[in-house]
Amino acid sequence: MESSLALVPIGTNPTLLWGMTNAERTRRIAVSQGFATTETGGPAILANSAFAFDPVWTAHLKTRPGTVVTRGGIPVLAHVRDAAERAVVEAAMRDDAAMPVTDLTVIAAEAEEGILNEALRKREKPFAERLVPAAVPGIERASYVGAYKGVTDLLTKYLWPEWALAITRLCARAGITPNQVTALGSVLCIVATIAFWHGWFWSGLATGLVFMVLDTVDGKLARCTITASKLGNAWDHGVDLVHPPFWWWAWAAGCAPYGRPLDDSTFWWVIGTMLFGYVAQRLIEGAFIVRFSMHIHVWERFDSRFRLVTARRNPNMVILFACLLITRPDWGIIGVAAWTAISLVVHLVRLLQAIARRAKGETLTSWLA
Repeated sequence: MESSLALVPIGTNPTLLWGMTNAERTRRIAVSQGFATTETGGPAILANSAFAFDPVWTAHLKTRPGTVVTRGGIPVLAHVRDAAERAVVEAAMRDDAAMPVTDLTVIAAEAEEGILNEALRKREKPFAERLVPAAVPGIERASYVGAYKGVTDLLTKYLWPEWALAITRLCARAGITPNQVTALGSVLCIVATIAFWHGWFWSGLATGLVFMVLDTVDGKLARCTITASKLGNAWDHGVDLVHPPFWWWAWAAGCAPYGRPLDDSTFWWVIGTMLFGYVAQRLIEGAFIVRFSMHIHVWERFDSRFRLVTARRNPNMVILFACLLITRPDWGIIGVAAWTAISLVVHLVRLLQAIARRAKGETLTSWLA
């Protein structure tokens, strides 16, 4: 919903970031965050076009009138309340001068404490950097890193970032949209499923690897180029939610043509455990959010660390890959089922512990806060 508060660029800057001008980037941020598309002459957030800033800053300032974000003392963003404040801040922006002493609350972008980004589940120091050609690679990296979830699995956190950054840059410069990346990933996801079903595990893993990297790219591309959409978000998350059980079922079935078949009782025990565990774990995560207004994986440090290896797609693929190396894909899928059951128990225990601590009158907060 559009508000009456406008996001107003001050000055011009020809330097491109993610293939777009700073003015276009600011416009996209304004649209995505529900700012007014035209100035009303009232309160506004001023954006200094000499700097590139993390969209987290404008979202942060939106509810903080009378606040200015500076870099090296120079105003980068400011939520001004009236014409007098605007005149002072705009003059400093246009003159590239330090912010004069006023009653505005000043936040130094370089301060170490940063702010809590609840959407991405991490405490961060959003970037606000002078936008010049030499600084573009560093700013793009900061923008990309800023789009990364702080609490995620070990592959997404440690293996994918550099690969996905290179692909994200390539897509942005080529004008490839996040939805096009999601579409290609969806096709590869289906191809991997078919390969697993026929026991072509190495081909399936290679195809799945590309899909998993693209699954990271589409979201990062959307955030970095400010082109996220409801369709893209629903499509991406829908594929993420639905496909893992089909992969595990296909892998279990593919053990037969590969030459390592599961007997009937083991096959159905594996499938039942994985399906029940997958659904139940998701329900527990949802229940935790509803009851405690935060994700279970950001409650305490243990929960964030366990998220690195919990039985989601990527950690499960590590198990399958390791067992395939010794030509035992059947052990791999049994291992995935067992790890799913263990992860479910851990999540259930953590939910019950949280309920018990709330019942004792304790206020539950994220350790990231």
